[in-house]
Amino acid sequence: MSKKPTITALVIARNEETMIASCLNTLRWCNEIIVLDDGSVDETATIAEELGAKIISFKHQSFARKREELLKRAKTDWVIYVDADERIIPTLAKEIMVLLETGTASALKFRRNNIYYGKRLKYGGWGHDYVTRAFRAEALKGWFGEVHESPKFIGDEVEVKTPIIHLTHRDTASGLLKSAYWTPMEAEALYKSGIPKVGFFTLIRKGSLEFCRRFIFKGGYKEGMTGFVESLIQGINRVLVYIQVWERQQKPTIQEKYQKVEDEIQNLWQEKNA
Repeated sequence: MSKKPTITALVIARNEETMIASCLNTLRWCNEIIVLDDGSVDETATIAEELGAKIISFKHQSFARKREELLKRAKTDWVIYVDADERIIPTLAKEIMVLLETGTASALKFRRNNIYYGKRLKYGGWGHDYVTRAFRAEALKGWFGEVHESPKFIGDEVEVKTPIIHLTHRDTASGLLKSAYWTPMEAEALYKSGIPKVGFFTLIRKGSLEFCRRFIFKGGYKEGMTGFVESLIQGINRVLVYIQVWERQQKPTIQEKYQKVEDEIQNLWQEKNA
């Protein structure tokens, strides 16, 4: 009789005290849950530990590096990565375990049902959102990419029928906090790639194209006001990324400019006191 495969749920969380409990409650079918606390200043780690999760503290800018750190701690046959704002429904949990027991694939690919401002979006680029998140542990060799990370694994991939529920963009304030966290990383990667100097028309073009791509070409207008707002936010996020590239391209740097002003002020006081 073959041994039933084991699986560990791996969760990255940062200041998710309002979401972490509900997330972990949908993962109790796993043999173990490990939560990587990425520098939270709220009760995320405490809540997760009270619910039986193993906690590791690891702060790093790279999402790939954080996923790899979690992988090191897993001892089961399989691992599944779940974000704090994602939910596994019972049907999906059952389908995963059936695939683990009967299939030969090394990875499972999931469709995500994205909920924005309380509404599931099917257009605007959000209806065809797929993520590869479950892996045979020995087949997963690591992750690459600082922001939009991708897995490196050996073997075949199978698509799961039941979707993951993604409770994202629950309000504007939390969305802005997420943007403030990831846009500097994307800006840094673009800056290091040596892209041309960012100017006025770059910002207008990047923001407008992203909005039009989401709202018009990918049908975001079909979602009404929610689709308009979400398309607009995505356009704003592109502008924020390129503004931060522009910051990094300044010569002298913005920090050096501020230091020059500081030095001038200090010199004025030294002259007064001389």
